[in-house]
Amino acid sequence: MRLSLGLLYLIITATASLVTFATVRQQVAGSELLPDFTVKKSPAQDESPNTTQSKGDALPVWTGTKRVTFLFLGIDERAQTEDFWRTDTMIVATLDPVTMDVGVLSIPRDLWVTIPGFTEGRINTANALGDAYDYPGGGPALAMKTVEYNLGIPVDYYVRLNFQGFVDFVNLIGGIDIDVPEAIDDPYYPDYNYGYDPLHIDPGPHHFDGEEALKYARTRHTSGGDFDRARRQQQVIGAILQRITERKMLPKLAAQAPQIIKSVGDSLQIDPQLKLDEIIALANLVVQNVKPEDIHFQVIDESCTLPKTTPDGQMILVPLRDRIRQVRDQVFGLRKSQDQQTVAEEAATVSVLNGTTTTGLAYSTSDYLKANGIDVVAYNNADRQDYDTSLIILNRDRPATAARLLELLKLPNSAIVNGSNPTAPNDVVVILGADYQP
Repeated sequence: MRLSLGLLYLIITATASLVTFATVRQQVAGSELLPDFTVKKSPAQDESPNTTQSKGDALPVWTGTKRVTFLFLGIDERAQTEDFWRTDTMIVATLDPVTMDVGVLSIPRDLWVTIPGFTEGRINTANALGDAYDYPGGGPALAMKTVEYNLGIPVDYYVRLNFQGFVDFVNLIGGIDIDVPEAIDDPYYPDYNYGYDPLHIDPGPHHFDGEEALKYARTRHTSGGDFDRARRQQQVIGAILQRITERKMLPKLAAQAPQIIKSVGDSLQIDPQLKLDEIIALANLVVQNVKPEDIHFQVIDESCTLPKTTPDGQMILVPLRDRIRQVRDQVFGLRKSQDQQTVAEEAATVSVLNGTTTTGLAYSTSDYLKANGIDVVAYNNADRQDYDTSLIILNRDRPATAARLLELLKLPNSAIVNGSNPTAPNDVVVILGADYQP
């Protein structure tokens, strides 16, 4: 059994360690614990328009004004013997140095995409194909091109790493605090010898060491599968960032900074186009201006994809392009938020259908929605009365209305379905299922 690599190890092992470096250096600039971390630029680096460092500056300063976007790739070199590794998961992290908007977008490994120069396939195969066929720049370059082609965004740099350094890093900062939302019971969690290491985690607050944090982020045994895993990994990202910015952590981090940097260095490969002074300047920029709660996390999840099986038996996720564009635009600040595009401006027409055996449910729910500003123009029984889950079917793109319906009906994001039927009489159709609690 091949160990899979989660999103968490990608951004934390690289980015959080760099943030740690910048934070510690800024706070203890004169300490003997950190002997001369001031960056000396080479002549080539002096020509870079992105950074500057005046005499006496402890750290280089980022002066660039263009958005900077990274692609983080994860491989598990310990668990595979082949030469070419798939990236089971990928994340895009983006920073606008002018507005200080920071976004993180998780991409599922099974997303079915066009791989430029090759064919259609899972997005996690791009790195392996690039390495196997000597693509210019290797696997990371082809993975970057694939993300750019399918998401319509420029990617500036890549970071490729395995998760070994993650465990060491979490242990070095003394572990992290996580509030587990639901019980996790995974009898098939893989060990390091192609066997199983059964995992059980109770809901509630926990203090995880590195190995425990790794297991929490890697397991897929919850109802949402890989999508839940991506959300847990983003939860851990926030926990680590919160931990390393605590003032009480600074003396400990200062003493362990060389060990942290060595641990990260053994586990990652950074785009050679990105210079050391640029890395430190970006990290310092984030430390000085961005709070963990200000980072916009998004996942290409079940609301953006449809599960399918290919003729040769592969389980894949077919992208719903319009939904993915909405999520992408929120991460990259390319459009107004759903709150700014109001329900009234969309003027969506809504019909409500009762997919249960509860008499009068469509009628009462219609009254409730009308009282809260939704334009319900029809209600009736659905085609059948045994719907287990409720659905919000978008015949036309009405994101603000969809968001408001989710809020009013207290339904999960997975309830949204793209109907893509421009000839349908109503913009949105709500089917009430057994999971709906009036």
